[in-house]
Amino acid sequence: MLDGGDCCTAVEADPHQPLILERAEKEPEKKWHTVVSDRVKKHCSCSPEKAKSKILSFFPILQWLPRYKLKDWILGDIMSGLIVGILLVPQSIAYSLLASQDPIYGLYTSFFSSIIYAILGSSRHISVGIFGVLCLLVGQVVDRELILAGYLPESSFGSNNSDALLAGQGNSSNVECDRSCYAITVGATVTFTAGIYQVLMGLFQVGFVSVYLSDSLLSGFATGASLTILTSQIKYLLGLKIPRPQGWFTLFKTWYSLFTNMAKTNICDLITSLVCLAVLIPAKELNDRFKSKLKAPIPFELFVVIIATLASHFGHFNSEYGSGVAGDIPTGFLPPQLPAWTLIPNVAVDAFSIAIVGFAITVSLSEMFAKKHGYTVDANQEMYAIGFCNILPSFFRCFTTSAALTKTLVKESTGCQTQMSGLVTAVILLLVLLVIAPLFYSLQRCVLAVIIVVNLRGALRKFRDFPRMWRINKIDALIWLITMATSALVNTELGLLVGVLVSAFFVLGRTQQAQVLELGCAASREHYENVSSYRGLQTHFGVAVFRYGAPIYYANQSLFKKSLYKCANLNPVKEKAQRLKFEKNKNQEDTEEEIPKRMSEDKQNKESVASSSVTLMLGEKSSRSVRSLVIDCSGILFLDTAGVNALKEVRKDYRELAVEVVLAQCNTSVLDSLERGGYYDSKKDGEVGKNNMIFYTIADAVSYVQNLNVPNGDCDNKS
Repeated sequence: MLDGGDCCTAVEADPHQPLILERAEKEPEKKWHTVVSDRVKKHCSCSPEKAKSKILSFFPILQWLPRYKLKDWILGDIMSGLIVGILLVPQSIAYSLLASQDPIYGLYTSFFSSIIYAILGSSRHISVGIFGVLCLLVGQVVDRELILAGYLPESSFGSNNSDALLAGQGNSSNVECDRSCYAITVGATVTFTAGIYQVLMGLFQVGFVSVYLSDSLLSGFATGASLTILTSQIKYLLGLKIPRPQGWFTLFKTWYSLFTNMAKTNICDLITSLVCLAVLIPAKELNDRFKSKLKAPIPFELFVVIIATLASHFGHFNSEYGSGVAGDIPTGFLPPQLPAWTLIPNVAVDAFSIAIVGFAITVSLSEMFAKKHGYTVDANQEMYAIGFCNILPSFFRCFTTSAALTKTLVKESTGCQTQMSGLVTAVILLLVLLVIAPLFYSLQRCVLAVIIVVNLRGALRKFRDFPRMWRINKIDALIWLITMATSALVNTELGLLVGVLVSAFFVLGRTQQAQVLELGCAASREHYENVSSYRGLQTHFGVAVFRYGAPIYYANQSLFKKSLYKCANLNPVKEKAQRLKFEKNKNQEDTEEEIPKRMSEDKQNKESVASSSVTLMLGEKSSRSVRSLVIDCSGILFLDTAGVNALKEVRKDYRELAVEVVLAQCNTSVLDSLERGGYYDSKKDGEVGKNNMIFYTIADAVSYVQNLNVPNGDCDNKS
C-alpha cells in the first residue's frame, strides 16, 4: 500500500495488455542560426561574476593559494620540491643530449615549465618538465633540419663548431648562427608550434580526445620509443661520434653504425659508463625496494654526477683521453627571441604528433593522481597549461615538455600537497642556473647517457608484464605489441598513428564479430538469457527469441542478417528463391495431359514447402515449428539508415514466409531511428500496428505473438 503523501499511486494493470509508455514531448529543433546565436551570447556575454569565474578557472593558483594550509602543507611541499629539483638537475642536463641541445637549455626548460604549470595546472601532484619520449621526437626533428640546412654531423657536444651558416640560409637573425644556435632555434620553433596546437585544442574544447588514446596504446608507444632512446645512447656509452640516422628503421641503421664503428670505442668513456651503470642500477633498485621506508629517494644520480665531474676534471679525461664533455654551461638567462617563422611549415606535422603525445601523457597522469587523491582535473585546462608551458618558454630557447611519471611519483611520495612544490623546484633550478651550472664543464657525455638509460627501466619492464597482459586481455596486449613494434622498429611518430588505427580497427572488429543468440526464459521468472550459456532455460512453442549485442550500421548490417538467418536456420531469401525455382521447373514439365495430376501434386508440394519454411532447426537435436521471431534490441546501441533498412528487410522477407517479426526492449535512440527511417508503415500499420511491432519487454512481445499464432502456447525445456 502507498501512503496518501506518496507521489505515485498504484494502478492495476491488465495482465493481457502489453506495456505501453507515452513518450515525452521533444523540444523543437532549433535552426542553425539560432543555435549559433545562443552559443555566441553564452560565450561572449560578460558579467562580473562570469569574468571572475573565467579568471579563476584559467589560473587555478588563484583558487588554491588563498586557501593554502601553511602549517599542514608547507613542509611536504618544500621537501618534495627540493628532492625533485635535485633530481632534475642531472636529468635536465642529460635529456638535453637526447634532444640534440646544449645542457643549459634543458635547465631553462625545466625551470620555466615548473613555474608556468604551477600557475595554470589543475593537478596538485604531477611534475611537468623534460620527458624522454618528447626529447627523442624533438631531437629527431632537430637533426633532420640541421642536415637539411647544411650543417655537418655533430663532432663535439656543446661546442661552438666552425660549421656555421649565415642567417639567410637557416635563421631569421642578421648574425651568423652556428650549429648549437640553429639546433635550439629549431627546437624552440617545434615547441612553439606544438604549444599553439595544444592551446587551440583547448579553445575548441577537444580535451575529450585523450579518451581515444588507451593505456595500452600509450604504454606501447612509450616502450617502443624507449627502445629507440636506449639505442641512441649506446654511442655515447662507447664514446663514438656517429650521426643520428634519419627516416624509417632508425633502430636498425643505428645498430649497423655501432657495429661498423665498434673499433673506434673510447676506452675511457666505456670504463666510466660501466662503472656508473654498476652504481646506478643497484642504487635505483634499492630506492624502489625501500621507497615505503624512505622519506625521500636518495639522489644517487646527483652523487654520480658530482663524483664523475670531479674525476673527469682532475683526471683530464677530455684532454688526455679524448672523452666528450659537456663543455661551457653559461650562467644567467639569454634575452628572449622569436621562433623562426620560416621553419614552421617544415615542422608543423612533427609538432602536431608531439602536441598529441605531450597532452595525452599529461592528462592521463593528472587524472590518475587526481582519482587516487580524491579531486578532479579539467582536461581542457590541462591542455591550456601544457600549451603555455611550451609557448612561453619557447621564446627563452626551451624545448617541449609534458608530465613525467617518474618525477611525479617522487613528488607524490615525498609529501607533495599542491603545486607550491613546483615553485620550490624552480627555485632550486634558478640557483643552479645562476651559480652552479659552470661547474659541470667537465661532466662526461657518457655519464649523461647512463642517467638516461637507467631511467628507462620502468618502460622496459613492460616486456616482463606482457604475458600477464596477454592473459588479461588479448586485444589490449596486441595493441601494445603492434604499437611498440612500430614505434621501435619502423618510426616513432608512425607508431602513434598505427596504434590509433589498430585500436579503432579492433573496436570496429568487435562489432563485426557480434553474433545473434537465441534466448530462453528462466523457469522462475520472466528473464531471458542465451540458451547456450545457461542451463534450465525454456523456449516457447511457436516463438523464437533472439538477441543481437552490437549496433547495426552500414559496416555490419549484412553480417547481422547473415547471423540471424544462420541462428534461425532459415534464410528467407534462399527459401523464396528455391520456391520460385521449384514452381518454374514444375511449370516447364507440365503437359496438357498431365495438368490435372500436376495441379494436385503442386498443391501438395507447396503445402510441404510452406510448412517446412516455418520450421526452424534450433539446435542439432531438436526442431520446432516457429511462426514468430522476437528480436531483443537491448544490446543495439544505435541504428543508421542501413541498420533500419536491414530490420525492414528482415521483417519483409520473413512476412512473405508467414513468419511475424517483432522488436523488444529498444532504447529511445533506436526508436527514433526506426521512426525516422520509415520502419512503421503508417498506411498499413497505423498507431495500433506500431504498438504491436515494438514492445518494452520480451515477455510482452512473446505474449503478443503467441496470441496471434498459438493461443495456448507452452514452453519446451532447453538445457
